[in-house]
Amino acid sequence: QVRLVESGGGLVQPGGSLRLSCAASVTIFSAYAVAWYRQAPGKQRELVADMTIGGTTNYADSVKGRFTISRDNAKKTVYLQMNSLKPEDTAVYYCKIESPRTSFGSWGQGIQVTVSS
Repeated sequence: QVRLVESGGGLVQPGGSLRLSCAASVTIFSAYAVAWYRQAPGKQRELVADMTIGGTTNYADSVKGRFTISRDNAKKTVYLQMNSLKPEDTAVYYCKIESPRTSFGSWGQGIQVTVSS
Protein backbone atom coordinates (compact mmCIF):
# COMPACT_ATOMS: atom_id res chain seq x y z
CA GLN A 1 0.00 0.00 0.00
CA VAL A 2 1.39 3.37 -1.04
CA ARG A 3 1.66 5.98 1.68
CA LEU A 4 2.42 9.67 1.21
CA VAL A 5 3.37 11.71 4.28
CA GLU A 6 3.34 15.50 4.06
CA SER A 7 5.16 17.87 6.39
CA GLY A 8 6.21 21.50 6.63
CA GLY A 9 2.88 23.27 6.85
CA GLY A 10 1.83 25.78 9.46
CA LEU A 11 1.10 29.44 10.12
CA VAL A 12 3.14 32.12 8.35
CA GLN A 13 2.79 35.86 7.91
CA PRO A 14 2.07 37.39 4.51
CA GLY A 15 5.28 37.66 2.52
CA GLY A 16 6.81 34.70 4.33
CA SER A 17 7.97 31.33 3.07
CA LEU A 18 7.30 27.67 3.75
CA ARG A 19 8.60 24.47 2.24
CA LEU A 20 6.29 21.48 2.07
CA SER A 21 7.66 17.97 1.79
CA CYS A 22 5.95 14.75 0.77
CA ALA A 23 7.69 11.44 1.34
CA ALA A 24 6.43 8.44 -0.60
CA SER A 25 6.63 4.78 0.30
CA VAL A 26 7.00 3.43 -3.22
CA THR A 27 9.68 1.22 -4.70
CA ILE A 28 10.58 3.31 -7.75
CA PHE A 29 9.69 6.93 -7.03
CA SER A 30 11.27 8.11 -10.28
CA ALA A 31 8.55 6.28 -12.22
CA TYR A 32 5.84 8.61 -10.91
CA ALA A 33 4.73 12.06 -11.92
CA VAL A 34 4.23 14.26 -8.87
CA ALA A 35 1.93 17.14 -8.05
CA TRP A 36 0.69 19.47 -5.35
CA TYR A 37 -2.96 20.46 -5.05
CA ARG A 38 -4.74 22.68 -2.57
CA GLN A 39 -8.26 23.16 -1.31
CA ALA A 40 -9.43 26.28 0.44
CA PRO A 41 -12.62 26.31 2.56
CA GLY A 42 -15.68 26.31 0.36
CA LYS A 43 -13.67 25.86 -2.83
CA GLN A 44 -12.81 22.98 -5.10
CA ARG A 45 -9.44 21.30 -4.98
CA GLU A 46 -7.11 22.90 -7.52
CA LEU A 47 -3.79 22.02 -9.06
CA VAL A 48 -0.93 24.14 -7.72
CA ALA A 49 2.05 22.59 -9.52
CA ASP A 50 3.12 19.35 -11.11
CA MET A 51 6.25 17.72 -12.46
CA THR A 52 6.58 14.89 -14.98
CA ILE A 53 9.02 12.02 -14.57
CA GLY A 54 11.21 13.90 -17.03
CA GLY A 55 11.26 17.01 -14.88
CA THR A 56 8.89 19.24 -16.86
CA THR A 57 6.98 21.53 -14.53
CA ASN A 58 3.63 23.27 -14.70
CA TYR A 59 2.21 25.89 -12.35
CA ALA A 60 -1.12 27.51 -11.68
CA ASP A 61 -1.09 31.12 -12.81
CA SER A 62 -1.76 32.26 -9.25
CA VAL A 63 1.54 30.82 -7.97
CA LYS A 64 3.89 31.32 -10.93
CA GLY A 65 7.09 33.03 -9.88
CA ARG A 66 6.40 32.37 -6.19
CA PHE A 67 6.20 28.58 -5.83
CA THR A 68 8.68 25.94 -6.98
CA ILE A 69 8.06 22.21 -7.20
CA SER A 70 11.04 19.87 -7.02
CA ARG A 71 11.79 16.24 -6.37
CA ASP A 72 14.55 14.11 -4.92
CA ASN A 73 14.19 10.63 -6.36
CA ALA A 74 16.81 9.18 -4.03
CA LYS A 75 14.84 10.37 -1.03
CA LYS A 76 11.50 9.55 -2.69
CA THR A 77 10.32 13.03 -1.79
CA VAL A 78 8.60 15.89 -3.58
CA TYR A 79 8.86 19.46 -2.33
CA LEU A 80 6.93 22.67 -2.75
CA GLN A 81 8.88 25.82 -1.94
CA MET A 82 6.42 28.63 -1.34
CA ASN A 83 7.69 32.22 -1.24
CA SER A 84 5.94 35.58 -1.01
CA LEU A 85 2.93 33.89 0.54
CA LYS A 86 -0.42 35.64 0.43
CA PRO A 87 -3.55 35.18 2.56
CA GLU A 88 -5.25 33.66 -0.49
CA ASP A 89 -2.70 30.83 -0.41
CA THR A 90 -4.35 29.61 2.78
CA ALA A 91 -5.58 26.06 2.15
CA VAL A 92 -5.03 22.41 2.84
CA TYR A 93 -2.24 21.25 0.54
CA TYR A 94 -2.16 17.72 -0.85
CA CYS A 95 0.58 15.89 -2.68
CA LYS A 96 -0.18 13.32 -5.32
CA ILE A 97 1.85 10.81 -7.27
CA GLU A 98 0.69 9.09 -10.44
CA SER A 99 2.22 6.49 -12.69
CA PRO A 100 1.90 7.55 -16.35
CA ARG A 101 2.27 3.91 -17.34
CA THR A 102 -0.45 2.37 -15.16
CA SER A 103 -2.48 5.48 -14.18
CA PHE A 104 -2.19 4.33 -10.57
CA GLY A 105 -2.28 7.34 -8.29
CA SER A 106 -2.18 8.10 -4.59
CA TRP A 107 -2.91 11.14 -2.43
CA GLY A 108 -1.37 12.41 0.76
CA GLN A 109 -3.53 13.14 3.78
CA GLY A 110 -3.23 16.91 3.39
CA ILE A 111 -1.48 19.56 5.42
CA GLN A 112 -2.74 22.96 6.52
CA VAL A 113 -1.04 26.15 5.36
CA THR A 114 -2.36 29.37 6.88
CA VAL A 115 -1.13 32.79 5.78
CA SER A 116 -2.20 35.45 8.22
CA SER A 117 -0.88 38.37 10.21
